[in-house]
Amino acid sequence: MQSLTMPNITLPTSWNIRAVDAGVLIASVSVFYILLRRVSRRRSTALKGPSSSNFLFGAMPSIMKALDSGAIYEKWAATYGSVFAIPTILGRKTVILSDPKAIQHLFSRDAYGYVQRPPAKRFTERLIGRGLFWAEGDSHKRQRRALNPAFSPESIKNLTPIFFDSAYKAKAAWEALLESSPSDGAIIEVQQWMNHVSLDTIGLAGFSHDFGTLSGRPSAVATAFDSLGSKPSLFDMVIFMALPILPFLINVPTGRRMLLDRLSATMRELADTFLAANRDVTVDKSVIGLLAKSASTERITEEEVASQISALLLAGYETTAISLTWALIELSRNPVIQTKLRDEILQTRGDPSWDELTNSLPFLDAFTCEILRVHPPLFEAQRMASEDDILPLSAPLETAGGAFVDSIFLRKGTMVSIPIKCINRSVEFWGADAKVFNPARWLNPSADPHRAQEINGYRHLLTFSDGARICIGKGFAIAELKAVLSVLIRNFTFELPKGPDTVIGQHRNILPRPKVDGEEGYAVPLQVRHYVAQ
Repeated sequence: MQSLTMPNITLPTSWNIRAVDAGVLIASVSVFYILLRRVSRRRSTALKGPSSSNFLFGAMPSIMKALDSGAIYEKWAATYGSVFAIPTILGRKTVILSDPKAIQHLFSRDAYGYVQRPPAKRFTERLIGRGLFWAEGDSHKRQRRALNPAFSPESIKNLTPIFFDSAYKAKAAWEALLESSPSDGAIIEVQQWMNHVSLDTIGLAGFSHDFGTLSGRPSAVATAFDSLGSKPSLFDMVIFMALPILPFLINVPTGRRMLLDRLSATMRELADTFLAANRDVTVDKSVIGLLAKSASTERITEEEVASQISALLLAGYETTAISLTWALIELSRNPVIQTKLRDEILQTRGDPSWDELTNSLPFLDAFTCEILRVHPPLFEAQRMASEDDILPLSAPLETAGGAFVDSIFLRKGTMVSIPIKCINRSVEFWGADAKVFNPARWLNPSADPHRAQEINGYRHLLTFSDGARICIGKGFAIAELKAVLSVLIRNFTFELPKGPDTVIGQHRNILPRPKVDGEEGYAVPLQVRHYVAQ
């Protein structure tokens, strides 16, 4: 069989020239069309904002170094308006929202129209996998639906005895310390103990596993968490700030990166162990038991369940420990508040019931709300517009060009941030005493109207975020906080050894931690004494 060959055809020279001309013309038209689309596409509204303080990183260094980033945002909002833009890496900008109507609109479209920033999403996946914290859109909706039964009021009510059990273990350990101390009490580093309370509680309530840290048992995950208490190096900070523009830097083996990878591996190993132990359990009422049941009905995959376990370990440990530590600091700063709270709790004559924790201790509720308002564990919620959008405003805003607008146009890809700490403590929203720790403001809020009531969120706070991504564990966290405080405040008194005016600094961990100024790491030593009824 003869092979077929193409005939040798020679085109006229003029045809070759015309082909080249046509190619150049097509390429030119294509480039022109692309440029025209970019130029003609509507730009985001030009907003006022602070000038760059750093050629490479814009305003980011000053925000990250600030003890109170919320105060910086509040000052800028007063200067530039309720929506403004700050310079970030290499001339990029992030839009900051402190307008309640714009915030409500964003949260109403969260997980769909607004998504996590790509660097944050990559970080989340690497640390805890593709669970609820990572998911967007329909995946997020499906996973949240599978998790909801584990965080229903009835489920949390069933877990409340575990919260009290952890508190009593801390009480017993502190009593042992006091017995071997002088009669004027003992100096106890309370933040480490609150770490133990939160870890043992999430272990038992979440996974039917006793980490035993309140009894002195070493824990690999506790060690991994504690290792992150070291101060990040300048190189770590530069890598972190450069991630939005150079995402491959997430793989650079910095000291911080290796510690996070170790924590991730430890959490994943625990997740696999917990999942294997609960795979065939049908009556376990812990979070993992209910999640395993969801996995068996294929509403959520085992890989997603493992990711939820890591997420619950991280959130249940870090945020609750921070809130409990701040609660003990504020009790030490405010002896009158400490006495009033103790008097209310002593009226229950024992551990408060679930109904009492929820409905019948108004000052404990007010104190808890004020801790969440003044000391939110997460300072900002950052998002990216996944499509062009128009954000409505509560009041007209002056743009960078001098025009007044009642809405803001954001192009797809625009970075947006809601400054939670700023809004929670803003004079504009909470009145002249916004910076003052004052639980009484919650006792009769209708008698003191303020703009915070324009904020949706939990009790007009953004501490738990809002919308589709509102913290699924908020009820769990509040019940644990109230139960633990009810035990500790009934049995002990708290003071700052150097007095109520002791400076409280900030230590950067996974989330910012309080610390007594001058102490190592994030130590918060308090003078603890037995409470003796007068």
